[in-house]
Amino acid sequence: MGNQQVVLVIDDEPANFDVIEILLFKEGFELHYKDNGAAAIADLGEIKPDIILLDVMMPDMDGIEVCQHLKNDPQWHHIPIIIVTALSDKEDLARCLDAGADDFVSKPINSTELRARVRSMLRIKSQYDRIQDTMRLREEMMQTIVHDLRNPLIGIMLGCDSLRAVDMSDRAKKRIDQIGKTIEQMRLLIDDILTIGRIEAKKLVLNLTKIDLVAMAKSAIDDIEPLTSNKHIQVLGEFPTEPVYISGDKNLIRRVIDNLIDNAVKFSPQQSSIILKIECLPKNPDRQDLVKFQVIDSGIGISPEQKQVIFEKYEVGNIVTGVSQIGLGLSFCKMTIEAHQGEISVANNHPKGSVFTILLNRYLDFG
Repeated sequence: MGNQQVVLVIDDEPANFDVIEILLFKEGFELHYKDNGAAAIADLGEIKPDIILLDVMMPDMDGIEVCQHLKNDPQWHHIPIIIVTALSDKEDLARCLDAGADDFVSKPINSTELRARVRSMLRIKSQYDRIQDTMRLREEMMQTIVHDLRNPLIGIMLGCDSLRAVDMSDRAKKRIDQIGKTIEQMRLLIDDILTIGRIEAKKLVLNLTKIDLVAMAKSAIDDIEPLTSNKHIQVLGEFPTEPVYISGDKNLIRRVIDNLIDNAVKFSPQQSSIILKIECLPKNPDRQDLVKFQVIDSGIGISPEQKQVIFEKYEVGNIVTGVSQIGLGLSFCKMTIEAHQGEISVANNHPKGSVFTILLNRYLDFG
């Protein structure tokens, strides 16, 4: 049975399942039957269907509701759904399509049509599965390669540390420091990639602690000062006078702040300013107390089209000569903030530039 394709029939009339079972008997499928939508949804993890044949007219939870539920669930949205219906009105059929249905079979069921449509949907499902397997293998290979890069980097870092103890010219020492900084950038990039992989695999464990976001932002501004002074860029902080606490993974939140500031510096012109702003949003009975953190620049900005994809992996904004753009920094930020149950977004800074905004739950237990 292991290699059989699995067909799930959801219909409140057992006689209709009997008809489908007879019509598909020679196809060699593994057939399962559920007489209501709620039971089918509850058992999907055990059945693991390759395709669903779904009746529309059912009591309690009709076929359209079942279809909407499945198509809105990332775990099941890829499963093809064929609506089996006696409805012929175009508006009714349009409602089924809007709910996410992939195909139709009209009642009374024609055996040739049913087999053809099921085979067609299963071909699509097989193609999807092959693509997912390929992507999974690619991600696993990338994670393995990235993980294995750590050892050579550690060796280079130790070599740099040894060279710093040797008496050499100031020029040589400066070169060693440049190599050390480049290695540190590579190490942080590797950490970001591994973190993204753990988030995608749902294996990331957050080390939650009480964080003073104001103190962290001030520290980030101090640490990036050598880079900003070289470009004659001023980084200003607009912070509350009192600490603002959140609950988060200190290292990951700091990496998010560093990534956003680094991006702002990369794309800002010389003699410009970048603003880091923190504020506690007014209390609202409909939600938790929120902290808003913003990085505001006057750089090249982001087009409306880029805003739709800028947080996706390997997506970059405007190509700028001489600026490293891998397309992982903002993806890392988005995944990390969402892992903290927060939100991140980007908007235009008028008349020029971008505003990246993060919303996080405020830490209120000061006990």
